[in-house]
Amino acid sequence: MNNVYDKKTIALHWLSALLIIGLWCAGQSIDWFPKGSARVWVRSLHILFGTLLAITIVYRLWWKLTGSTKLPPATTGWQQTLAVSMQHMLYLVILATVLLGLFNTWVRGDNLFDLFRLPEFAPGNKDLRHEVEDLHGLAANILLVLAALHSAAGLAHHFILKDTVLARMLPTKK
Repeated sequence: MNNVYDKKTIALHWLSALLIIGLWCAGQSIDWFPKGSARVWVRSLHILFGTLLAITIVYRLWWKLTGSTKLPPATTGWQQTLAVSMQHMLYLVILATVLLGLFNTWVRGDNLFDLFRLPEFAPGNKDLRHEVEDLHGLAANILLVLAALHSAAGLAHHFILKDTVLARMLPTKK
């Protein structure tokens, strides 16, 4: 039996990881850009790639339920329970972060690529705007911590336990 995930599952996993890292970095640096077109473009790209992450995660969950390779558990007992719990937490926090980001865009209203403006949900309600923005940032930071723990676990499996857990999700030539 092959003990590697299918190419689509692997591609969706690494695309999700790249989008999450890129979105977090962009989110942390938006305010470094001067007000005007440069900041509008960076924020617009952040929104666009956040939307792409939402589509990727929904598709990834659908694929996981309907067509992905089903591998036997890599561990047993408490380690397997922890691994499954972490995977569920990652999906939950990714979805929460994306939904809060989309709601943040709607609450604040946004100029997208200097092409059109999304209307504000509650014009003048700066408290709501700051609260949603803070929640989105908190969720993104929690997501980054969970992703770092997930990555550290994969590396520990590979370098310390010397098992095949990490290899199951690495791209292959076949």
